[in-house]
Amino acid sequence: MKILLAIDDSAFSEAAIQALIAQAPPKSSEVRMLHVIEPLPAIYGGSEWGYVMDWQAVTREQRKQAEALMTRAAQTLRDAGFQFTTAVEEGTPKAVILDAAAKWPADLIMIGSHGRRAVERFLLGSVSEAVARHAPCSVQIVRAAKH
Repeated sequence: MKILLAIDDSAFSEAAIQALIAQAPPKSSEVRMLHVIEPLPAIYGGSEWGYVMDWQAVTREQRKQAEALMTRAAQTLRDAGFQFTTAVEEGTPKAVILDAAAKWPADLIMIGSHGRRAVERFLLGSVSEAVARHAPCSVQIVRAAKH
């Protein structure tokens, strides 16, 4: 089974990783782990506002954090006996995840849910909901246990 595991640096993604380990047999699962770096907002930070943003430095830091996340998650999967590939891409998360699942093609997308409700989901959007609605394959949305 080809499983696309979409992760960010949250407890919800950690729950998705643990669900994958608990549910998928390592020997018959092909896993592609994906993290999406969202593009920086296109706003002007000119000197009349009192600052100048170094966008390249911010992007380098985002990529550095993404690589560290993937290294930690990769070790967890490796320790559980999985063979996998990793990818860090830039773009809108829901679009990149859907595109990756279609191109590969994945049999299953596993993704954590932040559990946003009503107004918060309307304002911030829900990546997991959009992926579930538009995916070319099955989707498993994993919620983190409440503490």
